[in-house]
Amino acid sequence: MSTLLGRRRYLPDLASGNLVARNAAERMAMNAPVQGTASDMIKIAMVRVQAALVARGLRARMLLQVHDELLFEAPPDEVGAVEALAREIMASALPLKVPVVVDVKTGGDWAEV
Repeated sequence: MSTLLGRRRYLPDLASGNLVARNAAERMAMNAPVQGTASDMIKIAMVRVQAALVARGLRARMLLQVHDELLFEAPPDEVGAVEALAREIMASALPLKVPVVVDVKTGGDWAEV
């Protein structure tokens, strides 16, 4: 199984004589291209966002990645710029035939978003 970028996941249990192991491997095989491509996308976005923050001289910091979410810490005067930057970069991480919708939320702390 491989992602859109060609990263491969090998699943030797697809040929297993153990029905439980083979069924689990079949489920992984179905999910791997989609979940793996999503993983590739967020990694590309993280690298590009970090480079853009540095290039623009922003004080904002990328703190955390959870699945397909990025958490930033930014001074109040940079929030709008970081929102726009994250939205643009994340939406265009990979050229796809369908649009990628990026939701951005802000708050004083993580509990507010």
